[in-house]
Amino acid sequence: MKFVIVFAALLAVALARPDAEITRLDSDVQPEGFKFGVATSDGFIHDAEGHLLNVGSDHEEISVKGSYSFVGDDGQTYTVNYIADANGFQPQGAHLPVAPEA
Repeated sequence: MKFVIVFAALLAVALARPDAEITRLDSDVQPEGFKFGVATSDGFIHDAEGHLLNVGSDHEEISVKGSYSFVGDDGQTYTVNYIADANGFQPQGAHLPVAPEA
């Protein structure tokens, strides 16, 4: 059920782009994982894959790995690769600031 909620939320974000049409939509939702991909006519692309870890235990968690790209107002395409798991949302992208090393 958790995956259905996560998938629905991510799909809602993609569908909320009023002036863009969906050009690709792939999805596979299983009880213990999901894969999806969406692309829109304005250059937005989002692909993700998630897995339920520690199934049946008191420590079940979702681990998601994905990436999204979009065309900025400056015409440049920006890409963010991310992991979202028990350690939080961990984005990486050439345009994102990086914290100084301790």
